[in-house]
Amino acid sequence: MAPRSLINLENVSLNYGKGAVLDEVSLGLAEGARIGVVGRNGGGKSSLIRILSGQETPNSGRVSVSGGTHLGTLAQIDQADPNKTVREIVMGDQADHEWASNARARDVLNGLFGGFSEEILSRKMGPLSGGERRRVALARLLIIDLDVLLLDEPTNHLDVEAVSWLATHLKSRRGLALIVVTHDRWFLDEVSEKTWEVIDGKVEEYEGGYSAFVLAKAERMRQSSVEEQKRNMLIKKELAWLRRGAPARTSKPKFRIDAANELIENEPPPRNNVELLAFANARLGKTVYELHNATIRIGERDLFKHLDWNIGPGDRIGIAGVNGAGKTTLLKTLTSQLKVSAGKLVTGTTVKAAFLDQHLEELNPKWRVLEAIENIATHVEIGKGKSLSASQLGERLGFGSDAQWTPVGDLSGGERRRLQLTRLLMGGPNVLILDEPTNDFDVETLAALEDLLDSFAGTLLVVSHDRYFLERVCDTFVGVMGDGGLQGLPGGLEQYLELRARQSADPTAFTPVGSSTGANNPQLTAAQKRELQKDQQRIERSISKLDTQIKSLLSDMETYSSDFEKVAKLNDELQPLIQEKETLEERWMEISDSLE
Repeated sequence: MAPRSLINLENVSLNYGKGAVLDEVSLGLAEGARIGVVGRNGGGKSSLIRILSGQETPNSGRVSVSGGTHLGTLAQIDQADPNKTVREIVMGDQADHEWASNARARDVLNGLFGGFSEEILSRKMGPLSGGERRRVALARLLIIDLDVLLLDEPTNHLDVEAVSWLATHLKSRRGLALIVVTHDRWFLDEVSEKTWEVIDGKVEEYEGGYSAFVLAKAERMRQSSVEEQKRNMLIKKELAWLRRGAPARTSKPKFRIDAANELIENEPPPRNNVELLAFANARLGKTVYELHNATIRIGERDLFKHLDWNIGPGDRIGIAGVNGAGKTTLLKTLTSQLKVSAGKLVTGTTVKAAFLDQHLEELNPKWRVLEAIENIATHVEIGKGKSLSASQLGERLGFGSDAQWTPVGDLSGGERRRLQLTRLLMGGPNVLILDEPTNDFDVETLAALEDLLDSFAGTLLVVSHDRYFLERVCDTFVGVMGDGGLQGLPGGLEQYLELRARQSADPTAFTPVGSSTGANNPQLTAAQKRELQKDQQRIERSISKLDTQIKSLLSDMETYSSDFEKVAKLNDELQPLIQEKETLEERWMEISDSLE
């Protein structure tokens, strides 16, 4: 018996005045279908979700929803009332005995919040971080019975552990139809059985998850003799990676992989580690960073104690850990933005580091993109006697010839992040430190970035919640487990998740960053207290300014609610401000805990 059809689109078109976002798209969603949606930023993925959910009406065509279909949608922007509690948002008007007797509700609360104590459920939404608010929005949808679940970037702000739990939970929901828009390719592979690519106003359908999509797209390109050399090479590199990856990556496609062999028969590995290591040694010498018996402290909280760690030339290290465990602090210590409280940091004399953090640098909004890149350098050496011009590097990271003349002030959040990374690379670093580099990037840009990093002949340190990206660009992994040290992970991120599952004192998503007991904090001196109080006041002023900017953007979004292109652009401006506010709030809480 064929599965029941739930939603159908017939010749649907959507146009915001600058060309068709969707052009006569026809597709259907059946009961139990699991579909991942990929495509370039601004290409129409979120618009497709809004049309499917009935939140937006197409210019032409027909959208039909089967009678009695219960549908839930997770939007990119959280609209929860800041004065409501977690309980009110997640449980609605359910009495405690009702949801507490529901096994699924208990599982969701345990998986997303680490429990369902009164302390967790009574918290107001306003002070919560972006990651906490994301978990609340997910919990509200996951505890109820739905026929269709539409998720727009559900893994945003979630750490590797939470993403793994979410994938496992969704796979257990039999009969639920799922459509997920995400740049997280590991997550796509885990939960999707089909892939929709939104491209040039059309929706192309592929069998299988992301790995299958890459293989099938390569085969379509081969059969149609596509001559787009740049895109073809990126696909081939991705194929080479998938072929050498875990067997699970290639077990999902429902077609024969042999059809793609012609494309990758003579393709080298994504990177030649021996060659890169030799070149890195030539550039860096034998020492990059060494921590000897180091203590790293925030306020009076020791994040790391008696830490010994040696980072060598050519190392490509992925760093895993829950939100707030100290990953960013560790990176800032290595780059001397923060000092060790005890012990010693040794930095190689030839080290030239570039640090991509989670905040966007301020640039002259009147600069053109190419001008902003050339302001750093006009050419950069990439090894083996090769170099790239500023224009060539910009093109590699998604700034085509036309886009290079766009004023910086007109760029979206994702485009500004790409520009920030491009400027860092133009500086010719031999150590690259990336803190959540995949934020706001679409799948194609991520593939281009990975391709570029394959040829980076230096030391690479990466913090990211994007599991696929970590596994793709890093060779070794360490875990920040919250016990004051670093845990080597020869088994990769799977080992990290196993160790986290075995930890008895598991910090939950709702544990304030920097929280600690008074027994661990020696008494502060009067001078230390004054300095911390000054920092706290400065942070409060910064948060107040950000609140004003955020409220103004939210007001503009409400004013232009019918202009979806304008709303999308305002949202691109909003997200970096929200992220900056979250970071400042976390620092404020760290100081507050130290002063108590």
